Amino acid sequence: MTATLSRGRQRTRAMYAVERLKDREAIRNLLWSERAYAAYALAQLDPGLFRLSEWFAASGPDGAGLVLHSRGGLGRALFVLGHPTAIEAALSLHPGPRFSFGSLRAEHRRSLERFFVCTRPQTMLRMSVTNPGFKRVVGEAVRLTGRDIAAINRLYATESGSSAYHARHIDEGVYYGVSVNNLLVSIAGTHVVSPSEGVAVVGNVFTHPLYRGQALATIATSAVTADLIERCPLVVLTVESENHPAVAVYHRLGYETQCTLHETPIIRREPVGALSLYRRLTAGWRGRSEGKELVSR
Repeated sequence: MTATLSRGRQRTRAMYAVERLKDREAIRNLLWSERAYAAYALAQLDPGLFRLSEWFAASGPDGAGLVLHSRGGLGRALFVLGHPTAIEAALSLHPGPRFSFGSLRAEHRRSLERFFVCTRPQTMLRMSVTNPGFKRVVGEAVRLTGRDIAAINRLYATESGSSAYHARHIDEGVYYGVSVNNLLVSIAGTHVVSPSEGVAVVGNVFTHPLYRGQALATIATSAVTADLIERCPLVVLTVESENHPAVAVYHRLGYETQCTLHETPIIRREPVGALSLYRRLTAGWRGRSEGKELVSR
């Protein structure tokens, strides 16, 4: 009886088709309806970054999902979009590297936790601004370059104890800083910038503890946004939902909340990757006639 029930359950499991995507226009169409949430992923379609990304789509009876593994910008990242079960199907075959940084909606968290340990539980707000709504604040901020990397790393290390930014991170992004008595005390920058896709993600906003409460981060973020918005019609950032002072600052600059999400460092539960390799081989054999991978969920 037990064996019969088990076989019955297996017959009712849904089959999902997983395929690697290489058509930038097709991927862009999948992302466009949620472009504020998907801004980082859209930026990976930039010709200089696309070669550093892997895209997988999964579709089945319950819906479709999209998984992105990227290694451009400041490091390895995972982005997911769509139906949780479809995302599980793609991740079961292509979980990506052992360590990464995940961007996901709340409904995706349980699916990701099947494959990863998510180390940060906070709910974040994705905020965006466009040129007509941007409100620049007055203040002196200076564009930083890779030549400023020593001062930048000293500032970022104030509380964490270490910082490992490279000069190329600064030169490839857009960073502005505010100094007091020739000492860099506040900074804002970017995670990714793609003029070709018209999107940019602001981040790495930090002020030295001794200089907080003076609106210096507002000045730095305003300068970064002003620089970006001339080239990128959509500029976004992420902030903890409970960080009310920061949310108020971004509202002051014209940013509006678009959605909630989780952004968290993630660690793959299966350290070696043998199980996902076995699943890929099995899924590839199942879908060999269609040129896809077929996996049951």
